Amino acid sequence: MEAITKIRLSEQVITAIEKMIAEDGFQAGDKFYSENQLTKRLNVSRSSVREAVRILEATGKVRVEHGKGIFISDRVEEQFAAFRTWLKENEQPITEHFEVRLMIDPKAAGYAARKAEPEEIDRLEQVCRDFADTAEERNTAAVIKCDEEFHRILAKSTKNRTLYILMRSMTESMSEGWISSLHTPGRIEKTIGEHRAILQAIKERDPEGAERAMTAHLQNALSDIRSSMENGG
Repeated sequence: MEAITKIRLSEQVITAIEKMIAEDGFQAGDKFYSENQLTKRLNVSRSSVREAVRILEATGKVRVEHGKGIFISDRVEEQFAAFRTWLKENEQPITEHFEVRLMIDPKAAGYAARKAEPEEIDRLEQVCRDFADTAEERNTAAVIKCDEEFHRILAKSTKNRTLYILMRSMTESMSEGWISSLHTPGRIEKTIGEHRAILQAIKERDPEGAERAMTAHLQNALSDIRSSMENGG
């Protein structure tokens, strides 16, 4: 298989792994390649492979048994059950993720409303369009990357280097929040409207409105995740 040259494009890693499953003859229940083997075969970082495997596990394509390895899921019908299990196992990091973002992101949105350059606003608009397009294609991995990119560009537009580095680090190493939110039923569609509301406030140079829109966006996402945990998806 051709090696992937751009590190951290997790949607490419996911596509490559799914292609391996199909082309290398893996069946339901089979043990899959290890993270170390995938890293070597795809020529990407171990963190890229780990993120891709986390997303595939959350969507029920594979299951990870600690100390044993990665296995191909038994049935397509297991996808929602796998996601519910993944939510419960990651409840604490997911909650902590949103607690931190509720401290940071609303203020970032307010600063962006004051300081964003026209080209940064244009980029946010493009990412919103990309998000909607990938949502229509039902490409959840690409949607997750668009969501991360929206928040990363917004952080960069604050002109606060520390905040930008912090947000970039969160998107690169703490993917649980994005995975849990955008795999929750109905959340992708809600996010499209919520991102547009944030963007509109930034375009109107309305810091308070941007803060409120961002706070609502994060609180809604966390509420939907908790409902999925409580109600079984």
